[in-house]
Amino acid sequence: MDKNIKTIGLIVKNNEQTVVDNFQRLYRYLTDKAYTVLLDESVGILNTDAQLVNRETLGIKSQLVIVIGGDGTLLSAARSLSDFKTPILGINLGRLGFLVDVSPHDMLDIIDQVLAGNYKDERRFLLQARVEREGKELISSSAFNDVVVHIRDVARMIDFSTYIDDVFVNEQRADGLVISTPTGSTAYALSSGGPLIHPSLEAMMLVPICPHTLSNRPIVIGADCKVEVVINESNRSTPQISWDGQSNFDLQPGDKIIIQRKPNDVHLIHPQVYDYFQILRAKLRWSEQL
Repeated sequence: MDKNIKTIGLIVKNNEQTVVDNFQRLYRYLTDKAYTVLLDESVGILNTDAQLVNRETLGIKSQLVIVIGGDGTLLSAARSLSDFKTPILGINLGRLGFLVDVSPHDMLDIIDQVLAGNYKDERRFLLQARVEREGKELISSSAFNDVVVHIRDVARMIDFSTYIDDVFVNEQRADGLVISTPTGSTAYALSSGGPLIHPSLEAMMLVPICPHTLSNRPIVIGADCKVEVVINESNRSTPQISWDGQSNFDLQPGDKIIIQRKPNDVHLIHPQVYDYFQILRAKLRWSEQL
């Protein structure tokens, strides 16, 4: 990260009072130290003269982006900022907080340390998934946690086939399939019976959701593999594809979903005391020694 930081971007969850209060406290702190502060235009914060900019401008002009909110807010920031290689620091005002790991109580002290160059940095990869119908690309988007093929609104299974690096793997009936990064191993993949994968590993996993055949188990593959999911012509349900659970697209029989690693990684900033296993202990309640 550029230690000669002059411009800091802020992405804020919404106008909830707790978020607004912490935003205003942080904004005053940064402007008092003569930093230029840019605010993501998607959220209107009252009683501030911060410059509102779009996400692209935020990525280009900021040497650091601070996200105030929950993991969902950081997921959105990661997808939009990875192409600019902008470092991201998360302030946790959500619930679980696997990604946003700075407490609002410690916020100013931690930011002081980060701006002084005392931090841990980490690169994590995203997935890029596109949908093809009759040889034409219909939509493409990225995901930091996972790409999920799932039933839209009825309790019926999906018939689909899976290929890895153009090699047929299996045909199955299930409520869906989670294609997850290591970051997403603590999200939908975990609740579907997938393993926890350390974020430093170059791997992705395929986790079936309630498969009809119980021998269909999660598979961990290399991060550079190409995954292709084909909705079988025999399918009678209405499936969707979701990217991080934040955007969706309806699928039809014959559609192909191609999932690959996105070229540009996300650059995360953590406090010096950051400990991945401590986060697991706290969030998953593995130990009383929290």
